[in-house]
Amino acid sequence: MPNIPDISDDNDNELYEHHAFRVVAGQQPLRIDKYLMNFIENATRNKIQAAAKDGSIFVNDVPVKSNYKVKPNDYITVKFEHPPHENLLIAEDIPIDVVYEDDDLLVVNKPAGMVVHPGHGNYSGTLINALIFHFENLPNNSSERPGLVHRIDKDTSGLLVVAKTEHAMAHLSNQFAKKTSEREYVAIVWGNIEEDEGTIEGNIGRHPKNRLQNTVFLDDEEEQGKPAVTHFKVIERLGYVTLVSCKLETGRTHQIRVHMKHIGHTLFNDERYGGERILKGTTFTKYKQFVDNCFKILPRQALHAKTLGFVHPTTNEFMSFESEIPEDMSQCIEKWRHYAKHMDA
Repeated sequence: MPNIPDISDDNDNELYEHHAFRVVAGQQPLRIDKYLMNFIENATRNKIQAAAKDGSIFVNDVPVKSNYKVKPNDYITVKFEHPPHENLLIAEDIPIDVVYEDDDLLVVNKPAGMVVHPGHGNYSGTLINALIFHFENLPNNSSERPGLVHRIDKDTSGLLVVAKTEHAMAHLSNQFAKKTSEREYVAIVWGNIEEDEGTIEGNIGRHPKNRLQNTVFLDDEEEQGKPAVTHFKVIERLGYVTLVSCKLETGRTHQIRVHMKHIGHTLFNDERYGGERILKGTTFTKYKQFVDNCFKILPRQALHAKTLGFVHPTTNEFMSFESEIPEDMSQCIEKWRHYAKHMDA
């Protein structure tokens, strides 16, 4: 992205950049309010139109109205007089499930539904809001996020390591960058994975038409993404879904969700990537009702960060932690297990 300077209004008030997008080369003409709905999470068209009316939406450094039609290579920024909320961290007394703690670090078990760090639409109730309440003087990472070495998605449950010192932050971050940490996830995916195990390789980057998704780029387009490698192993076949273990060699955003969809096995109830629809199975009404009941039991993508391993930054001892599959996911697995037995009978 080009480094476009902040623009001042008549009162010389500084404007802060909240969002920035480069329109892809093949984009067809489209009203900017409709276009931005695919790029700004939790933003309604009315909010986008109000921002344009206030003069907060710029194209190539010029404010535009909501009926402006975007063109290929336009550079769009959304700016306001206040800094982004994620830069204004507020400590909140939120319970944290601490699995392990010492002077250098802690390992937490994040519940599904908790956002890891503040961002658009999620300015409170995050893990960082909780961390800065319970722990003082946490070191910032390269994105100015206290204690955070890595992250998992809001609706993914499981283990995270948090650094308590500058040394621990540098040491742990280096392990994740050099791919020496160990991370295993458990997922329920649509369809029967025929291979017992395998490796998915494919560069991952932002989807050109929907910024809320990532996608795999191959061959001539691979430079649009970053290298990503996921190793999977089937744990149990459950009829029209499969319980699978995924080990990450890299840590791209939505990596397991994107890679599994890429090979035709979208995560069960992953709304962002289309897994909230019935992708495998029968047309019987009873089956549809069964799947709907599973969705109600597990109202999120079926993904849990089960195992986390790393070298301790001070003792140099390899440490490994494991968390149980949470109740919502366990109940869903049991329902599919019972269904699969019925199928085989």
